Amino acid sequence: MGTTGSTLLFPGRARNLLDSEATRLAALSFRDRLIIWASIVVLTILAWAYLFRIDREMAPMMEHHRMMADMGMVMDMSWAPRDVLYAVAMWSVMMVGMMMPSAAPVLVLYAGAHRARGAPGVAPIVIFGLGYLLIWMGFSAVAALSQWALHEAALLSPVMSMANARIGALVMIAAGLYQLTPLKAACLKHCRTPFGFLMSRWRSGAAGALGMGVRHGAYCLGCCWALMAVLFVVGVMNLLWVAALATLVLVEKVAPGGTIVARVAGVAMIAAGAAAWLNA
Repeated sequence: MGTTGSTLLFPGRARNLLDSEATRLAALSFRDRLIIWASIVVLTILAWAYLFRIDREMAPMMEHHRMMADMGMVMDMSWAPRDVLYAVAMWSVMMVGMMMPSAAPVLVLYAGAHRARGAPGVAPIVIFGLGYLLIWMGFSAVAALSQWALHEAALLSPVMSMANARIGALVMIAAGLYQLTPLKAACLKHCRTPFGFLMSRWRSGAAGALGMGVRHGAYCLGCCWALMAVLFVVGVMNLLWVAALATLVLVEKVAPGGTIVARVAGVAMIAAGAAAWLNA
């Protein structure tokens, strides 16, 4: 797109940015891109290492509860405040492990735009990333509180999946239907092509970086929250499903045909939910 097209589509402050995404990314050195990607890889690996650790630590307890349930000797204990905080931490680390890989392209793009404006320092780039994660930390708190409520209502099994098969089926169907909604499509389009967002909503400084990160995170949440709800059906700490959903999120956002994949996944979830309902 030429200068005239950029001016018409992205007025205001965005006119000060470079006219093409390629030039914008070229402003980011190989070293800077390497640092960003390495940081994301390290954060993701640390998050997954933590998840594997707590999965290993929880396995004996979950097996004990499963055996007790098989013998009809279920003993559900109410959560203490520390249990709620632990669940918030667990969900937060899980969201880092699941969402950071798909956030890498927009972080690199934002860093390139930041450099192209001649702005020094890495602080705004880090703050943008923190703003993005802030949204997912908020989601983690809501998810943990939901898990607590389901536990207190005896709706979670010993393996932290939905104990009532029909409720689980309804959650799966609802998640699949959301995959087919215009809101999902709009949020996914933003996540797949964030360049226009950076051009038209650019804000300078630390506060601007935080606001942009939060706003992008909100779109990302709108895109993926229903997929995260599926974990309550298949098991909150079922790491195979966590990995599968993380891969689906990544494919939806960065792979060619990601929009089609999202719709196919939605249809598959509806079918799976309907089958679960009929077999309940």
